Amino acid sequence: MAYEELSREIIANVGGKDNVASVVHCTTRLRFKLKDEKKANDEKMKATDGVLSLVKSGGQYQVVIGNNVADVYDTLIKVGGFSNGGAVSDDYVDNSNMSIADRFIDLISGIFNPILGPLCAAGMIKGFNAMFLSFGLVTANSGTYMILNAIGDSLFYFLPIILGISAAKKFGINEYLGATIGAALCYPTIVAMAGSKTALFTVFKGTILQAPVHMTFLGIPVISMNYTSSVIPIILAIWFASKVQKIARKIIPDVVKTFLVPFVVLLVTVPVTFLVIGPVATWLGNAIAAIVSAIYNFSPILAGILMGAFWQVFVIFGVHWGFVAVMMTNIAAMGYDPILGLSLAASFAQTGVVLAIIFQTKNEKTRSIAIPAFVSGIFGVTEPAIYGITLSRKKPFILSCIASAIGGGLIGFFGTKVYLMAGMGIFSIPDAIGKNGVDGRVYGLMIAMAVATVLGFLLQMFFGKNSVDAPSDGETVTNTDLAASAAQTEPAAKTSAVAMNQAETLVAPLAGTIVPLNEVKDEVFASGSMGKGVAIEPKEGKVCAPFDCEVAMVFPTGHAIGLKSAKGAEVMIHIGMDTVELDGKGFKILVKKDQAVKAGEPLIEFNMAAIKKAGYPVTTPIVVTNSNSYQDVTVLTSGNVAFGDQLLELK
Repeated sequence: MAYEELSREIIANVGGKDNVASVVHCTTRLRFKLKDEKKANDEKMKATDGVLSLVKSGGQYQVVIGNNVADVYDTLIKVGGFSNGGAVSDDYVDNSNMSIADRFIDLISGIFNPILGPLCAAGMIKGFNAMFLSFGLVTANSGTYMILNAIGDSLFYFLPIILGISAAKKFGINEYLGATIGAALCYPTIVAMAGSKTALFTVFKGTILQAPVHMTFLGIPVISMNYTSSVIPIILAIWFASKVQKIARKIIPDVVKTFLVPFVVLLVTVPVTFLVIGPVATWLGNAIAAIVSAIYNFSPILAGILMGAFWQVFVIFGVHWGFVAVMMTNIAAMGYDPILGLSLAASFAQTGVVLAIIFQTKNEKTRSIAIPAFVSGIFGVTEPAIYGITLSRKKPFILSCIASAIGGGLIGFFGTKVYLMAGMGIFSIPDAIGKNGVDGRVYGLMIAMAVATVLGFLLQMFFGKNSVDAPSDGETVTNTDLAASAAQTEPAAKTSAVAMNQAETLVAPLAGTIVPLNEVKDEVFASGSMGKGVAIEPKEGKVCAPFDCEVAMVFPTGHAIGLKSAKGAEVMIHIGMDTVELDGKGFKILVKKDQAVKAGEPLIEFNMAAIKKAGYPVTTPIVVTNSNSYQDVTVLTSGNVAFGDQLLELK
């Protein structure tokens, strides 16, 4: 309700909804573009409770809110009925500084993330149906089996249509256009022809690329492939379609774009997919499957140990999505995947460690986090356990990796493979049910899961106890949240009677020259309304952690980051002035929200030359946003500073 009232006052003070051309937000500010700035009431805006300050710069009317700006923005959009108002989308990612590997992971996660829930649900139904058949609870020709199989198998059979929709979103074309391209690949006549035993002739006869030709398109041979359940062909086809669409939009008149652009995209993309993209992508998928099988066949046990040991590390860095893509490719090419199943013990190893911590900790806050993390871990969701419990304590995370490695080795020993992508955790067991039903490989998977759980528990009980309730665990002052809230809604100069946080020292997160905060060329930072602190004119384009802390917030454009220490200090580092306008160009984010980092660990890299060339200063304020939770914030040095030099003392 407070945000709603604040939003109404802000809208009124900018001259009403009709005076707003657009509104977005950055780390701390609502950034309006007004049709007529003269209609805005500056004095009332500055006096509004919840508004820290007002800045008019770069053609923008900037209303400074503080750390809770995202929540205020969401409410403002609803209250004002601003139809997105030019908002930066939640999944915005600037990939200008991303490596090829990073772009691949971003692409795969962006395509598979939206369908992960239905994909797992369909897989679970298909897996349980196979289990019912194996136990003799249903027969293959019964209506029950056929309907359940239709539910479970339909998504996988028509996967090109589903992926066509999500890939279309990722590549920026119409979703129904993506679905149509996928549907063409699954068209019954095409599928039936690919399975026909008669052929016009065979191309590349006698080579590994040998393939039959059942038809021609404008006299050009069409190599017959079965694209149901395939992954790579549709993704490449949608990428190609996005390029065709871009060209078509440039040359087709606006008056007929609505139907002629889709017409051209379909007429070009689908034939090219059948003639070139589909066959090449299928051969590529078969090659990937062959390479994966060769690695697995060299030593299943060694592959399991390595996969188990590093799977949780893959999850932290987000690269596990690459394995998901390979798995789907293998299932399409071979009917099974030998690799991803080796990771299925990881969540149970993590769960075993967390269970031990529940018994070991004397801290109620730790226990309150660990219990739900244990429950979610049973069902394969380990992020709460990793980020909330084990990673920050280091040793429990390492112990879970050891237990996971042994569990992965056992899965390799039993020769377990996965035949579909169903649920996670205990619901992944049906993944391993193949044509032979519930056999030794399935039981082997369950044994490996149990061993990983017990081993994780025992390793933590015997070797990890000292790391559970470290001295810093739970030291945050109980009134920190109250103090932080006050800092967000009042200028730091207006201190209130709240409990003080513990003393703490920050080191320099950048190398450069000290600039007093009141000399920064930005009214908000210079006035201290965002909090006390100091600025640095950087000599090197890198920001490191000024203390052991957690990443509370990192803006997608990379120009600012918020940090919070275990003792309650809340610090914002803002690289340059108005650099949000660069939309991420020149910035590279090295960490994620809620990630635990150590003092000196790199957080963001930035291209100083590119930022200056674009006309923006790189002066970087380091501000304690909850300064009113301290008796004083003192700058400890002047002149030049190096990474790690003592910078601020919080008393």
